[in-house]
Amino acid sequence: MKSIKVGVVTSRWNSEITSKLEEGAISYLESCEGVEIFAALVPGAVEIPLAVQAFFDAGCDGVVALGAVIRGDTTHYDYVCNSVTDGVTRLMLDYKKPIGFGVLTTENEEQAHERAGGSHGNKGEESAQVVMEMIGLTQEIPVTMRTAVQMAKASKATKPAKAPKAAAKTKKTKKKARK
Repeated sequence: MKSIKVGVVTSRWNSEITSKLEEGAISYLESCEGVEIFAALVPGAVEIPLAVQAFFDAGCDGVVALGAVIRGDTTHYDYVCNSVTDGVTRLMLDYKKPIGFGVLTTENEEQAHERAGGSHGNKGEESAQVVMEMIGLTQEIPVTMRTAVQMAKASKATKPAKAPKAAAKTKKTKKKARK
């Protein structure tokens, strides 16, 4: 059985939070059979897409992207969130490989802590689960599609030709207009 290679990219910015996300992701991946885990730390969330791309270029089947962007007093938050989201989405579609998006985008630190092992679970672990599910799905779809096509061809080859249906007779009725 071929091993599954999964990268984990973690932003060092807000490391008190992102380290918990990383622990959750790696712990889950370690519980999966046949998974090789590769990890990288990047300075901030904006650098996540470049590291994801490097993992895909190195042969990873999927990547978990982890970070914590917390709103401040300026619009920088919006630019960072949009940049990371757009970059990760583009890579996922370009490479046709899954990325678990575990980049928290919260209004404050409390919300981030709640999502890094607190009352809202661990989004790092959840992102790793998503990657594994999507790796399975993307590997299964081509096989399922081939099987469906093969079944359709086989079905056409074995079915006897049907006799043409007689033209249906229609009865025309006139409706009286109401006054």
